[in-house]
Amino acid sequence: MRLLEFECVLIVLFALLVSGDAEIYIVTVEGQPIISYTGGIDGFEATAVESDEEIDTTSELVTSYARHLEKRHDMLLGLLFKQGTYQKLYSYRHLINGFAVHISPEQAETLRRAPGVKSVERDWKVRRLTTHTPQFLGLPTGVWPTGGGYDRAGEDIVIGFVDSGIYPHHPSFATHTEPYGPVPKYKGKCEADPDTKRSYCNGKIVGAQHFAHAAIAAGAFNPSIDFASPLDGDGHGSHTASIAAGNNGIPVRMHGHEFGRASGMAPRARIAVYKALYRLFGGYVADVVAAIDQAVFDGVDILSLSVGPDSPPAATKTTFLNPFDATLLGAVKAGVFVAQAAGNGGPFPKTLVSYSPWITSVAAAIDDRRYKNHLVLGNGKTLAGIGLSPSTHLNETYTLVAANDAVLDSSVMKYSPTDCQRPELLNKNLIKGNILLCGYSFNFVVGSASVKKVSETAKALGAVGFVLCVENVSPGTKFDPVPVGLPGILITDVSYSKELIDYYNITTPRDWTGRVKSFKGTGKIGDGLMPILHKSAPQVAVFSARGPNIKDFSFQEADLLKPDILAPGSLIWAAWCPNGTDEPNYVGEGFAMISGTSMAAPHIAGIAALIKQKHPHWSPAAIKSALMTTSTTLDRAGNPLLAQQTSESEAMRLVKATPFDYGSGHVDPTAALDPGLIFDAGYQDYLGFLCTTPSIDVNEIRNHTHTPCNTTMGKPSNLNTPSITISHLVGTQVVTRTVTNVAEEETYVMTARMEPAVAIEVNPPAMTIKAGASRKFSVTLTTRSVTGTYSFGEVLMKGSRGHKVRIPVLANGYRR
Repeated sequence: MRLLEFECVLIVLFALLVSGDAEIYIVTVEGQPIISYTGGIDGFEATAVESDEEIDTTSELVTSYARHLEKRHDMLLGLLFKQGTYQKLYSYRHLINGFAVHISPEQAETLRRAPGVKSVERDWKVRRLTTHTPQFLGLPTGVWPTGGGYDRAGEDIVIGFVDSGIYPHHPSFATHTEPYGPVPKYKGKCEADPDTKRSYCNGKIVGAQHFAHAAIAAGAFNPSIDFASPLDGDGHGSHTASIAAGNNGIPVRMHGHEFGRASGMAPRARIAVYKALYRLFGGYVADVVAAIDQAVFDGVDILSLSVGPDSPPAATKTTFLNPFDATLLGAVKAGVFVAQAAGNGGPFPKTLVSYSPWITSVAAAIDDRRYKNHLVLGNGKTLAGIGLSPSTHLNETYTLVAANDAVLDSSVMKYSPTDCQRPELLNKNLIKGNILLCGYSFNFVVGSASVKKVSETAKALGAVGFVLCVENVSPGTKFDPVPVGLPGILITDVSYSKELIDYYNITTPRDWTGRVKSFKGTGKIGDGLMPILHKSAPQVAVFSARGPNIKDFSFQEADLLKPDILAPGSLIWAAWCPNGTDEPNYVGEGFAMISGTSMAAPHIAGIAALIKQKHPHWSPAAIKSALMTTSTTLDRAGNPLLAQQTSESEAMRLVKATPFDYGSGHVDPTAALDPGLIFDAGYQDYLGFLCTTPSIDVNEIRNHTHTPCNTTMGKPSNLNTPSITISHLVGTQVVTRTVTNVAEEETYVMTARMEPAVAIEVNPPAMTIKAGASRKFSVTLTTRSVTGTYSFGEVLMKGSRGHKVRIPVLANGYRR
């Protein structure tokens, strides 16, 4: 047995001995973490730095204080509990002061009452929030040349990925081109493969660690499937890493066809892997917090998080102050930009799982590439569908044979033969040389059946192609084209499927028992390999989570816009892990084309790396501001952005999108490199936001931030973000913002517009700002009429040197 597997077994056995009903708890205690320790303890000098500065994590000051905190954690547990009745999983020392421990609920109560303990929260689960996009975003022509070309884009910027690991042998992460030098500021370590003893790092990948103590203690971890190493167990982590920082120009080849060349947004950036997500169960916050804490301690510049909670945290009253978000507040204090997937609960409102102002929450868009295909029937009818496949021979038609008319024996009906997942259930003599018709059942929705398997079945039976018919659509079902080597098509429109079935039944004579006498129906499948580029892009994807943002578990609305920004997240080609099983259609493949806000977040992480490369001293808030104020609310045709929505009949429709769908708008990387003005904010500003948000307990804020509330912000809507949101506007409210000029001296003309129910006024109407200088302006909002819904608008600043700065404004008016 491998040593790591043996250790895992020992830990699981120990966990079972501790207590039959033991659970994992995240505990925070008195005392400041390294990031904010200002001194006061004899023998330990201050380790805190100014907001957004980096800490020297190797200094004796930091390491000795870290040891001190860990000893305090161990002492507290040793005083309260007998040795062997608890298991400490992690000590958190850098961003929050606390630990994760596996104990019984009774022991958790004892901890809650212990002096010096600030909070005890039961661990909760997180989940994954599951290329042509560099061209779509204009990177090769507009951004990469300014940084020295694609072979320098992102140079020496380290992006940390808290995900499912990485497949280090993929060409997207290879180092065949110009070798990478060391990155002195990054101090992360590289685990070695338990079998081959080879390091997971290669110069492109600079750090690789895995975090599974909580998963093991919970009994969820299986080392043979989940891998007790940074190796990607499902493909998701490799996919997100290659979107942000994969090598440029990697051919995407599948089934003998090249689908283009893949590239990351910042192809020269370095990758640091922090595996905390696993194939079957997702992950645990205790492991994710440990991964984030380590990533910041190691010195990453950017964090990409395609992970979010299953629901708003139930244990804490507010969404902004759970151990996960509090850890990320510490990360931002350390100068790390954080991009997080907004969630995949769309198109329904209040489905976001990324809440806090210090995080950049990313919604998912559909880009301009669509894969379509068609089936031509013997009666001349053409039925549209999707299928990334070659065509049948152009001038030939083929006989259609339905799977349920080709079963070998009636006893096999219990295996759902119409799914076409098992070739041994069907009669090869009837199917060979023909087109196989299959049915799209619920098994495809839950993942126990796949289009890839249909293709393999059709090939094994000698069919020239296959058709998969959707007869019923469950609410929210989305159909993605799947690359297959055999001609194949998925008919997703229920009415088209009915047309096909009616045609088949009319052309298939049967005897009195229902047995087929002869197959007379024919058809041919078109070529679906070439994408069609649409001008009606981008659009907000149907699955992308929507606002309004919420501030507590009661789903009360926050005075803060989320999501922040929209980026491509639908049908994204990127690296995959051959042993990855997260997507059954891509098992054994080197690339996958999948969708989710998981794919949108690394687009923003990679673009943030390009901004950080050009402006190394900008704060996380400055980078976020540059992305948001330069984004667009128009599609390629110059029309307002649309959002995919489901109607009452569950059919897909398009509606005019709002900031609750796209935040500030769709990212424009070229403009973001030169925003003109930025809205900056730091740790103290975020504390002010927390302290002025009604219903947040000031003691809770102190527990998580180790700082008392002392703010002049007045209202949370005064936080200096590049958006304005007032969830409960009564009468008139004045909001202030401060802009800083990051270009040359420029005069800006200020205009504002709003939907009629709310009046808006911006003051001053114009201002000249010198290079590096900051100026304040105010926005006055007044309720004109109560509509029961939000009114949307914007403040637009047009500069004399050509810069345009736009911020969305949202207000829901109420009577006094």
